[in-house]
Amino acid sequence: MIKLVEQSSLPVSQTLRRLDINKSTFYNWLQRYRCAGDEALTDKHPGPNRAWNQLPESRQTAVVDLALSEPELSPRELAVKYTDEQAYFVSESTVYRLLKAQDFITSPAYILMQASNQFQQPTTRVNQMWQTDFTYLKVIGWGWYYLSTVLDDYSRFIVAWRLCTSMSARDVSDTLDEALEFTGMDQVHVKHKPRLLSDNGPSYVAAELKTYLDDRDMTHTRGRPYHPMTQGKIERWHRSMKNQVLLEHYYLPGDLERRISQFVDYYNHERYHESLDNLTPADVFYGRGQQILNKRERIKLKTLAFRKQMHYRNQHQHNLMS
Repeated sequence: MIKLVEQSSLPVSQTLRRLDINKSTFYNWLQRYRCAGDEALTDKHPGPNRAWNQLPESRQTAVVDLALSEPELSPRELAVKYTDEQAYFVSESTVYRLLKAQDFITSPAYILMQASNQFQQPTTRVNQMWQTDFTYLKVIGWGWYYLSTVLDDYSRFIVAWRLCTSMSARDVSDTLDEALEFTGMDQVHVKHKPRLLSDNGPSYVAAELKTYLDDRDMTHTRGRPYHPMTQGKIERWHRSMKNQVLLEHYYLPGDLERRISQFVDYYNHERYHESLDNLTPADVFYGRGQQILNKRERIKLKTLAFRKQMHYRNQHQHNLMS
């Protein structure tokens, strides 16, 4: 319910009226959520001090070990990774509290009531629109290189990329050639080609690129300069990539290229995106997202049922001994 209110485009008070929720009730939920996460919102039942859905100590240790081995992952990503790999549900709030207790986290994990960050007309399928852009990367002794990327807007999947020595229209079209071939969109029988979204850089306004796109029946949208939501997804990709790739120095273009390739593979197939319901770009791009979400829900229900069963079994044994 909190997330429903958070994501609403209406003011909080108006959203609560439509949902028929008292303001004081909602803010009580919000305070509990901020203090203890999802589990603070579950109904309380009388019983022993240990909550029935408390994570067993062995699982707590395993989560902490995972956090130590994957220090770059957030509590959200750790929770999803543990659930997927161990087939045992653990919530983001539980992971956050475990890491907080170990002094692994010093800043708040939750930011509520954020402003909307969506396009007015978001894409509804893969290969409907591709975002493309360049970013700068330096090779010591060689100078600047330019990474040209094509990113699928719907799934955030990196469809194609090239490390170039310039930022020409030819570099853009070469990257698009790879993207079209990878997706099979280069075939004559494909009627609906992706729409291209770019900024107004010289390579994107060039007549050479316009001719290339016209020959392939591709439309082109150039974003408004300085508009924060125009190419937000590919800009976030650039930041994520640089935060990892630029941790090292590169003395040969081939070394930089190999590191980018490694990160693209990680980004596409391993990185969970909150905006994609904690799926990876590849999960969405290849259409297996709903199957994974259904599996996670089954794991969650099975885990909670098991915890409840173990709780009442332990409670029964405690009563027999007392």
